[in-house]
Amino acid sequence: MDSAEALENAYRQMGDCTPLDGDCGALCESACCQEDEDGQGGVWLLGPELETLSRVGWAKVDAHTDPAAPMLVCHGPCERSMRPLCCRVFPLAPVRGKDGLWTVRMDARARAMCPLVRSGLRGLNREFVRAARNAMRALAESEEGERMLCLWAQREAAFREPLW
Repeated sequence: MDSAEALENAYRQMGDCTPLDGDCGALCESACCQEDEDGQGGVWLLGPELETLSRVGWAKVDAHTDPAAPMLVCHGPCERSMRPLCCRVFPLAPVRGKDGLWTVRMDARARAMCPLVRSGLRGLNREFVRAARNAMRALAESEEGERMLCLWAQREAAFREPLW
C-alpha cells in the first residue's frame, strides 16, 4: 500500500466523526479554522495532501517555515471533504502507545485555542476518538505513512517541551 492509499484509508476511518455531537466551533468561534494574529498557525500537511491542498481558495500553504513539514493555514470555512487528516482529528494528535501501536492524545497546540482540552479524551465523542485512533493505525500501514506519523508526532511533541 502506498502513502496515498493509506491516507485515503485514514480519511475513511474518520468518516464524518467530529469531537462533539454538535458543532464544537460554536464553543470557540471556530478558532482552529482561522489563522492567528500574525497570519500563521494551521495544521501540518501529510505527503500527498500538499499537492491537492495547494490549490484551494479557502487556505494557503506555508512551506517556507519548514519545507519538511508544510502547513495549511485556513482563512475560515472550508470544503469539509477536502480537510487534511491533521484537521480531521484535531484536537488530537498521534502518539505511539506502550504497545508500539499508534494511538492518540490531546494535541499540545490545542491548549491555546480549544476549550475541549480541559475535558481530555473523556470529554470527546467516543466514536471520534476511536475513529482517530483507527485512522492513525491505517496511515501506519504504509512505510511512508509511518514516517509521516513519526514526523507529525515529533513536531507536536516539541510543543510539550518547556521553553526554558
